Amino acid sequence: MDLRVDYPRSMRDRLGGYVHLARMIDKCRAKLAGTLGEYRYPCPLDQRLLEFLGVSAEQFLHAVDGRSDDDMVTWLAHHAKPHTPEEIESWNDMMLHLGPDSDEKWAFFRQVRDSIDPTRTDITTWADLLDLEEHRPVPLRMLTDSSSHT
Repeated sequence: MDLRVDYPRSMRDRLGGYVHLARMIDKCRAKLAGTLGEYRYPCPLDQRLLEFLGVSAEQFLHAVDGRSDDDMVTWLAHHAKPHTPEEIESWNDMMLHLGPDSDEKWAFFRQVRDSIDPTRTDITTWADLLDLEEHRPVPLRMLTDSSSHT
């Protein structure tokens, strides 16, 4: 995987029931190949997943080396903290609705979003911003008072 020329999978793509897992694996493969480009592993979103899984960034990176996606799901079944399907779904929902949590992060978020498409003030989550930035379709969202950090 060469993230200097391709995008990692969307954090919405589920693998083993988890959002963001496939994307994080793509970034690990690129890091191992020396083709991470401007992406970071582990980024703050990666850290959230790693914490939920109960594995370190180093453990995960080492595990990805030479393993397929299916092999990584099996590895996680043996090495990650066990979670019920309901806990995983709740965590997925949190990740997909996660937005910036400080004024500084909101300023960065708006700068990136507005540089891509200043009309998309409906985009208030990291998942939507990453998809927009990586040229994936992002449906229009209804703005609510709590999401109007424009």
